[in-house]
Amino acid sequence: MIRFGLLGCGRIAKRHSDLLGGNHIEGASLVAVCDPIRARADAVAGKFGVAAHYDMDEFLARKDIDAVAVLTPSGLHPAHVIACAKAGKHTVVEKPMALRLQDADDMIRACDEAGVKMFIVKQNRFNVPVVKAREALDACRFGKLILGTVRVRWCRDQAYYDQDDWRGTWAYDGGVLTNQASHHVDMLEWFFGDVVSVHARAATALAKIETEDTAVATLKFRNGALGIIEATTAARPTDLEGSLSILGEKGTVEISGFAVNQIRHWRFVDELPSDKDVVEKFSVNPPNVYGFGHQAYYHHVVDCLENQRAALVDGLEGRKSLELISALYESIETGEEVALRFTPRLSRLGVVS
Repeated sequence: MIRFGLLGCGRIAKRHSDLLGGNHIEGASLVAVCDPIRARADAVAGKFGVAAHYDMDEFLARKDIDAVAVLTPSGLHPAHVIACAKAGKHTVVEKPMALRLQDADDMIRACDEAGVKMFIVKQNRFNVPVVKAREALDACRFGKLILGTVRVRWCRDQAYYDQDDWRGTWAYDGGVLTNQASHHVDMLEWFFGDVVSVHARAATALAKIETEDTAVATLKFRNGALGIIEATTAARPTDLEGSLSILGEKGTVEISGFAVNQIRHWRFVDELPSDKDVVEKFSVNPPNVYGFGHQAYYHHVVDCLENQRAALVDGLEGRKSLELISALYESIETGEEVALRFTPRLSRLGVVS
């Protein structure tokens, strides 16, 4: 049994606590939670009958915690993960793993030195339609990759940003590219491979925040394919879509829905009998009130910890998408195309104003 603690009891904690505290993850249990805002910690702890802590050091001193889900503001992830590592705890870190590449490197180093694992939450990789598309990619069914597109058209009104003073700040959150679209940026890179260069533009269209609520970008991949990112939280009045399109010389797949969870288009030049099953049986995630992706992700985490398997998204893999996001912000600031493998100069991510 892997015993978990939750560090941070904000908005995303509900999904994690429902799974772990509700005994929906075989081989895992929730034993304690921690948040400096007592009401938040007490609410989660009371719901599942576990201990509430308000001090991180006291929380990490518990001997009955094997792993910690770090659910704090993104800008605090580095300090919190490093503290967990020094306490000998494995960590499950919500996206993005950090806001600065140097911080990501420090987190990876701390976990390596402590001999603990770090898992970056990229739950959409476990969506059934995404798994099927990845199987098609691994089987080379797309042939030469031509164009990849992700679209995040979500609604986050001012009330959302006003819930916490860290939301929409450079120091602790970042904008739509860092927060809401980080899963989709990761998805694009996972399917198309290494990025050579990016060019991006952004605007703060509706929300009163420091960072952007709308952004567009073009990407050039090492394999010659091109990519497009469209991301906004300024869709009104409701969420529209979160989607991924993969176009290759031998096939096209489009996965849409609210969170890359529904196959809209599945066609290949060389059809297989199994294509019918994909469309009929696997085109939509199974109904799951607890969130399919997170549940599948936690099963993966437990399997890795129990059987010493490699994580699908470890610190190095999480760093890849952070480097891409950092390049997007560098391009936004300079107005120029930015090559990957660069040193950020003007990106304001992670910097206290």
